[in-house]
Amino acid sequence: MSEIRVNNLSNESDSGGPTISGITTFSSPYFFTPPVGNTAQRPENPEKGSIRFNTDSKHLEYFRGDTIGWSEVEASNEELNGSTRALAAGGHSGPNGPGYTNSIDYYAIDYPNDAIDFGDLTGSRGNGVGGASSRTRGLVMGGYNDGDQIDYLTIASTGNAVNFGNLAVWFEGGASCSSNTRAIMAGGFDRPSSSGSSAPKAMNYVTIASTGDGRDFGDLSTTAQYMGSFASTTRGFWLGGNSPSPSPGLINTIDYVTVSTTGNAADFGDLLTVSYAGQGCSNSTRGIMFIGMTPDTSTNSNTIEYLTMASTGNAVEFGDTITTCTSGQAASSPTRASVYSGTGGGILNWFVVNIATTGNAVEFGDVVNAGSSYGKYGGTGISNGHGGL
Repeated sequence: MSEIRVNNLSNESDSGGPTISGITTFSSPYFFTPPVGNTAQRPENPEKGSIRFNTDSKHLEYFRGDTIGWSEVEASNEELNGSTRALAAGGHSGPNGPGYTNSIDYYAIDYPNDAIDFGDLTGSRGNGVGGASSRTRGLVMGGYNDGDQIDYLTIASTGNAVNFGNLAVWFEGGASCSSNTRAIMAGGFDRPSSSGSSAPKAMNYVTIASTGDGRDFGDLSTTAQYMGSFASTTRGFWLGGNSPSPSPGLINTIDYVTVSTTGNAADFGDLLTVSYAGQGCSNSTRGIMFIGMTPDTSTNSNTIEYLTMASTGNAVEFGDTITTCTSGQAASSPTRASVYSGTGGGILNWFVVNIATTGNAVEFGDVVNAGSSYGKYGGTGISNGHGGL
């Protein structure tokens, strides 16, 4: 074994270090310092396996390839025992009445546990609230009472949400998704419009790390309300919903966009089930859709469907939920998809499926105030481990 001791190594132009090949061992009682930078400073074309410390997430991360992107080496948290944290924000709380709530609940997706109170939104929000998040910050957008309002919170801590800005359009009954840097809100209806409750196709976007108002992104292909939504690291998706025009009725359309650019949505394929008020979430490769109400609106579905986000095509059958469910709050980790409560009050638990396999859901814990005989529905779910990160 040979040994070399130097204080600094650089190439001829002093613009970088030399390439060291073969089996190289570093030994020291001290430490090794990797490259350091925030999310915006990530290199554009790194080699697979490149490692750096992200000052935004406060974690080491490594590059897994152009499709998957950057992943955290370690995302442990004493309170969550290494699990992704999910939040269920806003919605309706109470037995079948309006009961719009400002409550935020949280739980750990990857192991059985009961949800805990996180804090409050800036106001009561329900009736189709949008949620999006980066590794560190969660956004809650739109909904009844405050359809143009954007709140934000820090996912790793607990506490009340803070005003972020305003959307350019009133999004009630819309749905949202995000990458680690950009959030997009789409669809729903504009209750305060001069023509009554119009149904815009509009999409608005914001940069998650900053604060400010929404900007125009483009249009959906339909005027859908109460859709499911999720994202990969490159694409955002909106699925199903109720389209009031030109022909009123439930749809099975799947729209998608490239999150990093702006423009109108394109057709991806179709859901197997025509439905609305479903719940969507994903890891980086597979999107999961928990089907909500079918054309017989007195019937909630227990069906789960999925699609592979890197391609186009129709959804495929995945399995069943533990009960018929609609308007729950869905969130995901890299391995599991969860739905928190739902169905007009009365579902007092949250359940999961393993995203990589197909099969039926399993109950993992109780919602906040489960002893009061009602849950909550019509809010939004967000996490710090979803497929867009």
